Amino acid sequence: MSNVPHPALATVELDEFQYDNRIVRDFAIATILFGLIGMLVGLLAALQLVFPDLNMDLPYLTFSRIRPLHTNAVIFAFVGNGFFTGLYYSAPRVLRTPMWSPMLSRIHFWAWQFIILAAAITLPMGLTTSKEYAELEWPLDIAIAVVWVAALINLVMTTIHRRTEHIYAAVWFYIASFVTVAMLHVVNSMALPISLFKSYSVYAGVQDALVQWWYGHNAVAFFLTTPYLGLMYYFLPKAANRPIYSYRLSIVHFWALIFLYIWAGPHHLLYTSLPEWAQTLGTVFSVMLIAPSWGGMINGLMTLRGAWDKVREDVVLKFMVVAITAYGMATFEGPMLSFKNVNAIAHYTDWIVAHVHVGALGWNGFLTFGILYWLFPRIYGRPLYSQKAANFHFWIGTLGILFYTIPMYWAGWVQSSMWKEFTQEGLLKYPNFLETVTQLKPLYFLRSVGGTLYIVGFIVMIYNLWMTALKGKLIATETAKAMPLNAIWHAEKSEYWHRRLFERKPLALTVFALVAVAIGGMIEMIPTFMIKSNVPTITAVKPYTPLELQGRDIYVREGCYVCHTQMIRPFRSEIERYGEYSKSGEFVYDYPHQWGSKRTGPDLHRVGGKYPDSWHYNHMEDPTTMSPGSIMPRYGWLLEDDLDTSTTAAKIRAMQTLGVPYEKGYDKIANADLSKQSKEIQARLKQSGIKADEDKEIIALIAYLQRLGTDIKND
Repeated sequence: MSNVPHPALATVELDEFQYDNRIVRDFAIATILFGLIGMLVGLLAALQLVFPDLNMDLPYLTFSRIRPLHTNAVIFAFVGNGFFTGLYYSAPRVLRTPMWSPMLSRIHFWAWQFIILAAAITLPMGLTTSKEYAELEWPLDIAIAVVWVAALINLVMTTIHRRTEHIYAAVWFYIASFVTVAMLHVVNSMALPISLFKSYSVYAGVQDALVQWWYGHNAVAFFLTTPYLGLMYYFLPKAANRPIYSYRLSIVHFWALIFLYIWAGPHHLLYTSLPEWAQTLGTVFSVMLIAPSWGGMINGLMTLRGAWDKVREDVVLKFMVVAITAYGMATFEGPMLSFKNVNAIAHYTDWIVAHVHVGALGWNGFLTFGILYWLFPRIYGRPLYSQKAANFHFWIGTLGILFYTIPMYWAGWVQSSMWKEFTQEGLLKYPNFLETVTQLKPLYFLRSVGGTLYIVGFIVMIYNLWMTALKGKLIATETAKAMPLNAIWHAEKSEYWHRRLFERKPLALTVFALVAVAIGGMIEMIPTFMIKSNVPTITAVKPYTPLELQGRDIYVREGCYVCHTQMIRPFRSEIERYGEYSKSGEFVYDYPHQWGSKRTGPDLHRVGGKYPDSWHYNHMEDPTTMSPGSIMPRYGWLLEDDLDTSTTAAKIRAMQTLGVPYEKGYDKIANADLSKQSKEIQARLKQSGIKADEDKEIIALIAYLQRLGTDIKND
């Protein structure tokens, strides 16, 4: 058997080494601190959908800017640091060796926290790429890549220098997560910088949407799922004091999951302008995903066979059982949402918000809480301060999840039903989009109640862990002994193939994991980029004018894509409401795309020419004057802030580099055209009784909005 010393080696001297608990503590503190901040920002965002004035007319607190801050804080600061906490505790112990480079571990910690703080500053400032879950600008993208690869090197080298013959399942998931996220991040973040805080994606339109959701879906897969499955494989057996249920199931679970997951991104783009074959591939592989996903859930829950009596008493196991159950629910719902008939109902609605939060609050949140409750007594050398407080946290957190998700599922169903309902005369029953929004305010309020309950439990945990640490003392290092790897007796040649091929060879495991996850992305993206028929040319589609380009960048900066889509699906209800469905050739100059993923407000793809310039001006100054009852905040600063035209030439040159057919030398005269169009809009506003300066940002935004969807009318 593996790891059994040969009798002749019984006298071999054991290596003595130390595990570092300080890095574990530091990541745990970061997890708690940034988790609380991220959740409080989320609560503020949720309340703003009920009380829009909570932004206090400040651009930095506007929903469309703080919502990306919330998602980044929860995903990369809370869950990310939670993963690293568990990683730096578990990996050395299953590999029986300290981390290869303590210096790389410290660099990983401090650089990651710096990136998080930089995100917390830049996103509210409107410095964003608008690519969901990848909004950070190019200098931070480079920093993420460098830090991530450094951590990967540290993990792989630790695995190579292990003192155990085989690599345990948790480490497979850790390595695959690092490898895949590095690949996803680099490919999706390819951009052309024009300044320190501004860049354009190198992909446009359909291609950009495909790359974005190849990344977006798999960021969920390989940042929120596979790392936490690795943590489950270590901490659940430890907490239950039982071995994992099935070694062979863990093998099937691992390889099937990482191979299939990478194909599923296009199910976020069903009924859009993405080529039909890519949508079909996304659906097929999404449905297949349920098998390996539930394989992981079954392996986790079955580990507790014969130990369910402990679940009643052990709060750590309670958190972990609910976490694994939430994982099972979310990974069942995901494949179901990839069916076109279900997707047609749920997409763009709050149903998706509920689905995402079952995973985030249940799976990631509760597993993190369970791990922290298990870790702190061990690294501080004393029992948990209060079991009653931990149990209170469990029950109020569970109640918070229910109060959050049930209203959002209900809201999603209400939205979809009202959007699609027709009268007997064949007319839309609710032609005004705002009619659907006003129906949701009570449900949005209940969602904020659920979030508040969840945060109350989180604060109780902070107090409990603080008191545990205060009454104990950090065990900074733990001494351990193990036989050197070269002295460990090797198993018979008949050992299981997976052990022979991968569990002895970390580099082989790393390379094969990379190959497994790269295949799907290549097969989906290469034809979409190389075969022209995937994006048929529409001759009437022209590049944006300089003023429209500046206005588009303001649209991106303000986060309008958070609440508005620019993708009309080929449904009767959407065509009746918004106009002709969207064509792939219309987006060839959109760097990046602005298709969006959620409709808190109406789709804007055909808004051009629908309203006069004065309507847009008044709407941005105070949305309720044009749309009584609107939950959109005021954007008064756009009427006051001057448009920075010093960047126009650089933006035109960047577009030319990316293939947009502006005439040679156009960058030198672009501002003259910009000024001419600005004066035209100013004159139209004056005719409507609005006195506006031509050099304000609102003029550029109006130019962009009035352009949207108008090209196809001229084809």
